Amino acid sequence: MRISLIPAVTYVNDDELKGKTAVVIDVLRATSVMTTAIINGASEIIALTEVEDALRMKDAKCILGGERKGLKIKGFDLSNSPLEYTRERVEGKRVVMTTTNGTKTLNKVEAADKIYIACMLNGKAVGKRLVEEEKDTVIVCAGTNGKFSIDDYACAGKIIYEANKFGKVELDDFAYAAFSAYNDHKDDIISLVKNAYHYKYLLSLGLGEDLKYCFKEDISDLVPEYKSGRIK
Repeated sequence: MRISLIPAVTYVNDDELKGKTAVVIDVLRATSVMTTAIINGASEIIALTEVEDALRMKDAKCILGGERKGLKIKGFDLSNSPLEYTRERVEGKRVVMTTTNGTKTLNKVEAADKIYIACMLNGKAVGKRLVEEEKDTVIVCAGTNGKFSIDDYACAGKIIYEANKFGKVELDDFAYAAFSAYNDHKDDIISLVKNAYHYKYLLSLGLGEDLKYCFKEDISDLVPEYKSGRIK
């Protein structure tokens, strides 16, 4: 199997996705939130690009979550902090999300045969799943405002590192560079990501606990899948 890497959503091309599995990463913080919500029993997550579309879906069985510029959206129940998506808040509920980077990326990769949600929290499980399925894979980093982001790149490297443990994989140059970066910093991953623009921006908003949580590794074996606008 071959793993290739797209460094930011701006570079997504349908032709590169057709017939392949896509793995979407927005480690700070959308895919970390999505994974956490599924871990804690959310019935499903609906990923939307527009705030107005999310507000129209609000009802007693639905929780609205997301952000713009890292901040909670007016009229929403939750922000984009994974720490808010506790079992008490989300179990059995439908979560409707819209974020600056992550949900937009999911809507851009629908040409792929399968789409998995990945972050540091389930990186090992994602790597294992990819090798088990033996299907050519494109890892898509959401990035920040359409640009390359070290935090997503580090997470991609984590997934590739784990996949290599379970079987032999062929890597394109971007994927190999991500693997090498993670391998060189795996004992102190924060040393790699702490100078990332988005990391520093979230830190400036007082979201240090979110950052710590999002870089916890392998706390879950769940691999959420996105299909027809829904994540389960």
